[in-house]
Amino acid sequence: MPKINLKHRSWYEVKDRLSSFLFILPAATIFAVFYVYPFFETFNLSLRDWNGIGPAKLFVGFRNFSDILSLMASQQPADLTWWQSVIYWLKSLAAGTLSLNYDEVWWRSVWHASYITLVALTFQNALAFMLAMACDREIRGKHFYRAVFFIPPVLSEVVVGLIWKWILEGGVQNGQHYGLLNHCLDAIGLHHLVNDWLSDPKTALTCIAVVHSWKGFGWGFLMFLAGLQTIDRELYEAAKVDGAGAWRTFWNITVPMMLPVIIVVVILTILGSMQAFVLILSMTDGGPGYHTEVPVTRILAAMMRTKEFGYACAMGVTFGAILIALSAALKKMENRIKRI
Repeated sequence: MPKINLKHRSWYEVKDRLSSFLFILPAATIFAVFYVYPFFETFNLSLRDWNGIGPAKLFVGFRNFSDILSLMASQQPADLTWWQSVIYWLKSLAAGTLSLNYDEVWWRSVWHASYITLVALTFQNALAFMLAMACDREIRGKHFYRAVFFIPPVLSEVVVGLIWKWILEGGVQNGQHYGLLNHCLDAIGLHHLVNDWLSDPKTALTCIAVVHSWKGFGWGFLMFLAGLQTIDRELYEAAKVDGAGAWRTFWNITVPMMLPVIIVVVILTILGSMQAFVLILSMTDGGPGYHTEVPVTRILAAMMRTKEFGYACAMGVTFGAILIALSAALKKMENRIKRI
């Protein structure tokens, strides 16, 4: 039996691993340049006070983060270092004079994004699932419906936002209400429902959420339809033979078989809706009076309007941490559901 040269063998292993690494090198380089480096640079800027223009980048530590959510003692001196502030906080906590201060507009924007996400999880995904089940049946024109339902997601968000802004805008010109929705309501005699939908704080955010759901339901529809087509039809035939009705078949066959797809759609919906930006920017630009402000528009406003780049980066890092925590929680929930 011929002896294997260990030296040559180790060289071939190194060469094989090196060639494998060279295949992923372009993708790794792109990821490092456009994702890893910007992340560390954003975190670095979040520790500084910078106006985005001048060369001076004053290091302020975690002050920007403490401005987002901070514990402030009453009559606390402004020139304390971070460790002196901690000591001051502890003394104030013992004295009962500690109060909570936070950026109300920022956390309100997080709530607005959560509201849009909640509407998307319910209305958007329910609509997508029902339409997918309808198109999964043998109905006339189902291929046409599949194409039509996937049109909204591929349209430009700016175009969609401007069209819906034209539909929902309000006001009176020459004695007539303008805005397509108001014009239709006026034409059929529902004058009491006419409203300036995007300028009314009570309706603006809901309008944004509904338009966002209309724009995004096609992705869920496509994934649900693909999942439904993987279910073995013999299961439905066996259930029919056993006398199971439509409702029982749905809960005992369709839902369990679709559970992995449903989890993926839920995760993508949450992450996508929390980062909604272009649609809101083109429809309301965060107005009226911050009532449709979301985290991304708030970060942009801090950068472009008030020139607080360091604070904007701190909000970006905080928002990223929230999304990472959500992703981890959803992943843990997914693993737990799969064990059931």
